Amino acid sequence: MKKRSHISILSAVLVASVALTGCAGGNSSSGGNSASGGSQPPAQTQPSSNSGSSGGSTAPANGGVIKIATQTPLSGNQSSLGDAIKTGAEYALNHRKEEFKALGFDVQLFPQDDQADPKIGVSNAEMLISDPDVYGVVGHLNSGVAIPSSVKYEEGKLVMVSPANTAVKLTEEGKKTVHRICARDDAQGPKAAMYAKNTLGVKTAFIIHDKTAYGQGLGDQVKMQFEKDGVQMLGYEGITQGEKDYSAVLNQVTAKNPDIIFFGGLYPEGGILIKQAREKGYKGYFMGGDGLDSSDMIKIAGPAVEGVVFTSVAGDVTQTEEGKKWADEYKKTTNKPLETYSVYGFDSMNVILNGVLEAIKANGGKKPTREQVLDAVHKTKDFQGQFTKVTFDDKGDNTNADVFIYKYDKDKSNFVGKAQ
Repeated sequence: MKKRSHISILSAVLVASVALTGCAGGNSSSGGNSASGGSQPPAQTQPSSNSGSSGGSTAPANGGVIKIATQTPLSGNQSSLGDAIKTGAEYALNHRKEEFKALGFDVQLFPQDDQADPKIGVSNAEMLISDPDVYGVVGHLNSGVAIPSSVKYEEGKLVMVSPANTAVKLTEEGKKTVHRICARDDAQGPKAAMYAKNTLGVKTAFIIHDKTAYGQGLGDQVKMQFEKDGVQMLGYEGITQGEKDYSAVLNQVTAKNPDIIFFGGLYPEGGILIKQAREKGYKGYFMGGDGLDSSDMIKIAGPAVEGVVFTSVAGDVTQTEEGKKWADEYKKTTNKPLETYSVYGFDSMNVILNGVLEAIKANGGKKPTREQVLDAVHKTKDFQGQFTKVTFDDKGDNTNADVFIYKYDKDKSNFVGKAQ
């Protein structure tokens, strides 16, 4: 990552250059490796508080309004992760409002609550493409919402950059508008299975999934790798999201006593499953994917959360000194806990903002079209975010994406390392 002082000086020089020449360029290039999207401005320019969803109350600048939407669950039992993505994206946008104002534009956050519901996600997407001031979407949390919503984004040439969607199908349908900065299930699932076999030493497994595009997709990938590596499959069952008693499937688990339960799903159900499994006397490992990555997992599972292992397509920003400073400033400024996907929301927003700046520059300083922004984002190469470097391939996948391992103690999740 670039040092903050270097980025601050570079930003100042380029803003001054724009003022002198009338060229509305950005301070980083989607075709280069400048890190303005990944580093915070000097302390005196940071927002003093978490601003409202409109991104501020100032009058529109001469160039007009540019809205960047988020689409995540902001209500319901998945709102912990959904709000983390929205807050991370907002934090990034607030850092760069003055940069856009200097170019004559009022950039605003336009958050939408998709409620983890495909129908609502699609309805929101239709509304977003009908608003000519909306130029990009950070989202979604759920692949099952992102896939149908992406059909609408494609119709409206509205670029989407996801911090969290892992379903393989998302970027295999040939939509130019769809991008993600995280790894796919066909990377996460095999690495989770290999870690379970090679590091945890499991020989038998029982897979449970939540029947969603994300959960079943991840479970399928883990199952294939287990079978390839000779881990005996003792069961593969689906559950229904939102239920409170999973005795039926857990009775099968305890009867077969596998070395590991792997759960493809999210923390509301994952927390209940491990709690009820322990109450039934299950002593083996419990593992899942990034859907278990939430501070609310601890609240739901209670003491049973200790020892739960999960893979994540999002790494731990606090593993570096610069990352620790960023995390401290984030928590102080937003007054919200740092979730793993907070920084991925931040980086996804900066990828879009970088594309908008490039499009403004290519359009002679005038407000660009959505298609110009889409083209600029799609060409992103070696863009250094606060945590991850981003280069999109033709499908919209990030060629630099990794998979990581975490383990819960009774109070928090702890970073173990990169999955090998």
